[in-house]
Amino acid sequence: MQAPLKDKNDIKIFILYLLKNLKYPLDFNTISDIVVQDEFVNYFDFAECFAELLDAGTIEQLRVGDVQTEAVTGKNGRPEKKSELYRITDNGVQVVEQLQSNLLNMIREKSLKSAMRLLSFKSRGSEVRCSTEPRPDGRWDLHCEVIEGGSALMKLQLVIETKYQLDKMVYNFNERPEVVYRGIISLLTGDINYLID
Repeated sequence: MQAPLKDKNDIKIFILYLLKNLKYPLDFNTISDIVVQDEFVNYFDFAECFAELLDAGTIEQLRVGDVQTEAVTGKNGRPEKKSELYRITDNGVQVVEQLQSNLLNMIREKSLKSAMRLLSFKSRGSEVRCSTEPRPDGRWDLHCEVIEGGSALMKLQLVIETKYQLDKMVYNFNERPEVVYRGIISLLTGDINYLID
């Protein structure tokens, strides 16, 4: 696993990079989830650097009613009123484009992909869960769920022979839950029977 970012400049560039590429305003909690979810940045460092970026004018705070985008509308198309929204400023875009970070180059693609997945599930109110449990016979139980609207859209339970195979499955499901879900649907409907033949 990539070691967490410790240098404050790297963390700030990382935050600005994600905000620049996500392209629309988000609330503080969502930005926090996006930045810390892959464990490259811890929450306390994020909160401190975010406040400094806000003070420096590279991130700005918006009133929810000022922004009309799909990303900030709640159920029934009404704007969310829970919290303020934040976006990168033109100054912030210039900063992230001018500054380079070797650490950022190694982690940005994975983090951006994770951020897009998190936002995709959030926009639909979906949640992904994956858990494992050892069995007395040395094998493992794997439980994977996609929950939407409070009920399970998919529940998958498998008995896995080896820890190596289990780790690969957990990683793949957490990285691409929508792809796994679509693949299962395609297999069950016969759309990709060539895999069976």
